Amino acid sequence: MRPSLPLLPISDRLDQLGTALENGNRAVLSAPPGAGKTTIVPLHLLDQPWRGDGRIILLEPRRLAARAAASRMAGLLGEAVGETVGYRMRLDNRISGRTRIEVVTEGVFVRMILDDPELTGVAAVLFDEFHERSLDADLGLALALDAQAVLRPDLRIVVMSATLDVERIGQLLEDPPVIISEGRSFPVEIRHRDRSGDERIEDAVTATILKTLSEEAGSILAFLPGQAEIRRTAERLEGRIGPDVTITPLYGVLSQADQDAAIRPAAPGKRKVVLSTSIAETSITIDGVRVVIDSGLQRLPVFEASTGITRLETVRVSRASADQRAGRAGRTEPGIAIRLWHAGQTAALPAFTPPEILSSDLSGLALDLAHWGVADPGQLLLLDMPPEAALKEARQLLIGLGALDEKLQLTDKGRRMRDFGLPPRLSAMVLGAAEHGDAKAAAELAVLLTEQGLGGNDLDLDERLRQFRRDRGERARNARNLAQRLSSGLKHRDDADAPVSAGALLIHAFPDRIARQRGGRGRFVMANGRGAEIPASERLAGAELLVIADLTGKAAQGRVLAAADTSRGDIETLLPKAITTSEESGFDTASRQVRARRVTRLGAIIFDEQPLPKPKGEDAARALAEGVRLLGIAALPFSKAAAQLRQRLGFLYRSLGEPWPDTSDDGLIARLDDWFVPFQSGVTSFQEISAGSLHDGLMALVPGGSQRELDRLVPTHFTAPTGQSHPIRYEGDEPVLQIRVQELFGLKSHPTIGGGKLPLLLELTSPAHRPIQTTRDLPGFWTGSWKDVRADMRGRYPKHPWPEDPAAAAPTTRVKPRGT
Repeated sequence: MRPSLPLLPISDRLDQLGTALENGNRAVLSAPPGAGKTTIVPLHLLDQPWRGDGRIILLEPRRLAARAAASRMAGLLGEAVGETVGYRMRLDNRISGRTRIEVVTEGVFVRMILDDPELTGVAAVLFDEFHERSLDADLGLALALDAQAVLRPDLRIVVMSATLDVERIGQLLEDPPVIISEGRSFPVEIRHRDRSGDERIEDAVTATILKTLSEEAGSILAFLPGQAEIRRTAERLEGRIGPDVTITPLYGVLSQADQDAAIRPAAPGKRKVVLSTSIAETSITIDGVRVVIDSGLQRLPVFEASTGITRLETVRVSRASADQRAGRAGRTEPGIAIRLWHAGQTAALPAFTPPEILSSDLSGLALDLAHWGVADPGQLLLLDMPPEAALKEARQLLIGLGALDEKLQLTDKGRRMRDFGLPPRLSAMVLGAAEHGDAKAAAELAVLLTEQGLGGNDLDLDERLRQFRRDRGERARNARNLAQRLSSGLKHRDDADAPVSAGALLIHAFPDRIARQRGGRGRFVMANGRGAEIPASERLAGAELLVIADLTGKAAQGRVLAAADTSRGDIETLLPKAITTSEESGFDTASRQVRARRVTRLGAIIFDEQPLPKPKGEDAARALAEGVRLLGIAALPFSKAAAQLRQRLGFLYRSLGEPWPDTSDDGLIARLDDWFVPFQSGVTSFQEISAGSLHDGLMALVPGGSQRELDRLVPTHFTAPTGQSHPIRYEGDEPVLQIRVQELFGLKSHPTIGGGKLPLLLELTSPAHRPIQTTRDLPGFWTGSWKDVRADMRGRYPKHPWPEDPAAAAPTTRVKPRGT
């Protein structure tokens, strides 16, 4: 007989949930932190008649949460983990033939359902903390719903969280019963401490911790954005707290033992300060914590499809995350949550953390979709559709790796890659290395790259591999066992344990990130054309050739996080067709001239080059046109006359449209073959381009027989009553004439162009050519504000005429005669 379950806030909703799953196969459960949904709900469902002997699968977003949930449920049953309740994750399984509740990480569940779409022997799948919206959770739910609709109508699906977007989830699940638990175990008081813009987050957290330790009882859980901030906060606290307080960090790359130590209760007579990332946000209880200090920040990965680079961004938490964090303070007793921002800023926080599917590398998703037999993700019930551009880039990568064919169908190689459960690039690396007998080393490197912190944090992957192989810890041992399983059945050399270069292995996964030193120590250009940097103090900064496995930062100049050196010989052996020699002609941006050369290259990396005679004639002109596309129209030496002609034509295009030509930058670049190429005969550099050729080219865009019409509609100059000629500007929406006001004396009508239909915008200036007035109505100016202008200008320029009635005065460019 099972022990009775403890009474928690969720308890009064269990019958409602049971009824919903007895009468249907879907439900949504929203319950605040501390309500007991993670542990009590799966145990309650064990006794439901519809379960039969089927297993209950509980998904958790993190390994720490999965282990903690399994341990808590097993403890409530008076059993050890691995009996009725067990867990399954990438490097650690605790299940047996008796296990009926399996707590699994979200990625493990995706592999389970892809390998067995019917989910044989599974009665229910519970998606816990679904508000975190990981890519695996979104895909896992979509696949489960698809399997339920087609293969397993008896499968129960429950989506759970403290901070669900219930309306959207309900629509996705086609309006299932929604069960809401309002209760929290204990009340939490929300306080705010506004942080100034120039105060470092670790300084603010440190000060708040010290103040709280002196004023409040109990242990403290402080949320910081990342490992670096945790380390700096711990350093600041060192020597400033008493012997009764223990500082423990908590983040993803810590060992299981260190993570478990962080969530254990403090020793008798002691208090704890746990410095954590978002890993402690959900599904775990740290006994004794009654104060949460929330920095309000989190670090999220952002994938740039155009570069293939994932960079970490520090951003504000969502309101949902802030509520989850605050709830940690009320798990075991009344608590306090101190938020390091002004109370009014909470409303401006985003409601939920952005789903990973909108900002992640989608190559794994694309491979999984192909395996499931879905070409269009819109065929699945996904809460958010993947961005089309990112999905297209992912599919192109998979085609390049040989995992998909041109029809986006899974290839035999693609099926083998998916079986590894690795990111596609690393799966390709293992298969490619196996062809040379290096499957075991490649599998070890793949596991190392997917398990943060294994082998240390050295940038040099050869060094990290050596450290990983020497590490006798449990996590490293489990990782090596996983690598052994991944490489079993693949080709191995007789001396499989002999050292093999990490760079030679990485070539199979990252051919586009082979990099050559350029521009000095630590500065590299990759085969994909992007730049990359390594600190000059690093050994690899002096390497001639690298393969870069991980980098972050801006696309133009990424910061290398993990790499290994390689050689041209390895590249030629492993990628025999990648290095090519060809004759190239084109535009050289550095010298701004046309050149030809024989080049040996790997993408953007040039190994050897030999100059050849320059191309001539039309080939040279077309190469110069490519230079214009690269450097922009502004790089061309337009004369004043040509620049004005461009303005005039552009004005006519904006005012009248076709057949007048578009002479904007984009318009001219689109028609380089019409106005530029035919007029650059014999020219091989920008220095040789004449202003006259550009003027002639622009005139060639004027519609046939319309040159006289051009001069009538948009004359180049205005002839003032003095007889002097002044240029008209056409760069804006109306023609502009700048002129000294005295030159318009005696003029009773406003100057126009276009046959008298279009008034000029007059920028009237003083004798010193300083602005006086802007007007579109000269007669109105004479009878209106001229009086004020005259009063002001007479004192400033007494030698110049300022008549009371300028419309009746003689125009002039001179000062008044002496004595007047």
